[in-house]
Amino acid sequence: MNELLGLYSDHQMTAPIAVAQRSAQVKPLATDLARSGVLLVATCARIELYGEEPALRNIDSKIFSDFAYGRIEGAAAITQRLAEIASGAHSQILGESYISDQLKKAIESVDPNLPIFQIARSAIAMGRAARERQRFVAAFNYDQIVRDIIDDRFRHEEPPDRLYIIGAGMLGRGLIRSGVGARFRSTVVVTRNPKNLRKRLRRWIDMEVSLMRPGEIGYAREPRSIVVIATADVNDEYKATLQDTLLRLEPRVILDLSSIPVLSDAATRELNYVTMYGKEFLRYIEQNNMQLAPKLPLVFSDIKEALRKSKVYSPYKAT
Repeated sequence: MNELLGLYSDHQMTAPIAVAQRSAQVKPLATDLARSGVLLVATCARIELYGEEPALRNIDSKIFSDFAYGRIEGAAAITQRLAEIASGAHSQILGESYISDQLKKAIESVDPNLPIFQIARSAIAMGRAARERQRFVAAFNYDQIVRDIIDDRFRHEEPPDRLYIIGAGMLGRGLIRSGVGARFRSTVVVTRNPKNLRKRLRRWIDMEVSLMRPGEIGYAREPRSIVVIATADVNDEYKATLQDTLLRLEPRVILDLSSIPVLSDAATRELNYVTMYGKEFLRYIEQNNMQLAPKLPLVFSDIKEALRKSKVYSPYKAT
């Protein structure tokens, strides 16, 4: 077997928005890379590739052009890094839980008989176990952030109108089920395909929401409504439609939870627009990370001990 190699760039090495944009560009390559034996991990905060050295030859210049990136060699080093990622130790939001599910989904494209698949699966289990043992769990909570922003924008018992949630994936459904829309007259899920979404939500019988297409909203100003963008599935056409809709709607605030902000700079000058890269949002991340940073050495030691007991143990090497 050829030497296993890893190439990676993340939010600690490059501006987070730049990583998110490049990640969105390379995600479509996942299937083709998997056919050549390469595991691609592309999330909003990282772009990482793992496989045998010949398969990764010349990929660095294609994917990491103009980006700083690191290199890891050997099964043990790769296992350790992937385990640390799965634990949430390298996330922009320390201790966040989504990353291990993202890793699990990423390896689904790879041949399960390949060494990199076996290594990644083992690493995910190690990372999750370390996270649980060390209680390395983010206090950062999207539900609470949305509630805090609602409370801030609606003081003095002023009644909110409608809560619009754009997207009904895992994050959108979680927001709905958390009850963040309780203060509002109604909650609306905005989707391009209400029929398909209605089928997906059938088992969520306790969700009292309306479904609307983007073009069906924004024909009257709603200064007491709030919009939460909770989807990354936004192509150029959909982005333009949403922008026109929200400019007409003029809600009290738009909270964009997507890794790449949906609205253009020109539009944001006319709206109260909060993104994950703004001061208001970053304050929540900083508070979470200050609480969890002291636990990082414990998480790393936990993973190293698990590696020591495993068959792939060897000193960690990264450059």
